[in-house]
Amino acid sequence: MKTQIWIAVSAYVLVAIVRKRVGLNATLYQILQVLSVTPFEKVPILQALQQANSRTDLDDSAKQLNLWDF
Repeated sequence: MKTQIWIAVSAYVLVAIVRKRVGLNATLYQILQVLSVTPFEKVPILQALQQANSRTDLDDSAKQLNLWDF
């Protein structure tokens, strides 16, 4: 159990360091989601993170369906 906690804390700290050095605007949660999805793709990590960062810049209202057509 202690080992799992230390691994989780270490991963969190490493992602926080990468986020700061690369200068990403994405949250740590978003970066961890990208890293969990892309481990088997042959894409450089920086490129995968930048693509994910550009996707988060989209306007959220564009994703929302309009129910009443106002």
